[in-house]
Amino acid sequence: MQWLFRALLAVAVLLPRPARADPSPTALLNVSYDVTRPFYRELNPVFARDWKAKTGQEVTLTMSHDGSTKQARAVLEGLDADVVTMNQDTDIDLLAQRGSGLVAPDWRKRFPNNSVPYTSTILFLVRKDNPKGIRDWGDLVKPGLKIIVPNPKTSGNGRYSYLGAWAYALRKNNGDEAKAREFVKGLFANAAVLDTGGRAATTTFAQRGIGDVLLTFENEALSIQNDPSIGGGKFQVVVPSMSIRADPPVALIEKNVDAHGTRAVAEAYLRFLFTPAAQELAAKNNYRPIDKEVLARHADAFKPVDMVDVETVFGGWGKAQETHFKDGGAFDAIYHP
Repeated sequence: MQWLFRALLAVAVLLPRPARADPSPTALLNVSYDVTRPFYRELNPVFARDWKAKTGQEVTLTMSHDGSTKQARAVLEGLDADVVTMNQDTDIDLLAQRGSGLVAPDWRKRFPNNSVPYTSTILFLVRKDNPKGIRDWGDLVKPGLKIIVPNPKTSGNGRYSYLGAWAYALRKNNGDEAKAREFVKGLFANAAVLDTGGRAATTTFAQRGIGDVLLTFENEALSIQNDPSIGGGKFQVVVPSMSIRADPPVALIEKNVDAHGTRAVAEAYLRFLFTPAAQELAAKNNYRPIDKEVLARHADAFKPVDMVDVETVFGGWGKAQETHFKDGGAFDAIYHP
């Protein structure tokens, strides 16, 4: 009988066991960009319930929001994030390159779709009945027009807007970089305010009543248009003839999750973004899901947009950053407030 007991014990040791987390409560800090507030406000309690059902562990999710690049710099300087959910690659690459183990060099490969759970694009938000007759990028250089756009030096939202304008001018001028530069210079000459992030720009335009047009992500533009608490009915969305695709990536802050003992829950949290439940919430909050079935169910909510991407037009974010947004780059040369 002793041999039987030992055999059963060996089998029990070898059999897989349900994953169980430490039952003591834990917490995660998600450092994100400005306009994701409504999405994560809905998603976080859904994930917390799912995690507790699977593991028995309670998790508290805390958010930090600001301009994407400003947030990346804050993490680099010590903001104790477990995960980052940014709006462009360069902000996570900054942490991977300068953060001494904060982000893995191969962070794009850690999650599906190069770690991009949903997409967006840049649209225009104008005041009711579009009194300035804004239809396309070309209208944004009209004399006297007041544009609200986040600062490309601190905000991914602002960088996508800048690159969208540049891509439009290249297409209109057969790839002439000099003409694209002059066009974008004229657009930013009309910039009434350069806020540090997208939500601050929304406040300037929608609540302070400054400006004729707001350049912002599709999800933010649609949310403002449809939200009566911000002033539903006072604004309308303009879809330009073309725009630029935004690919907001996510990553673990490796050093911090190991120090906090939160690696398992942090990985599960980011993987949850790719599940059908989270993809539905993304669509509800006006992000374009990467799940084709979920996107198909919400096709009526997203107007067709002719989108270009940063890789094709600008050679990737690294090259775009070096050419346009580093200190002394093209943006500094054309923008003189």
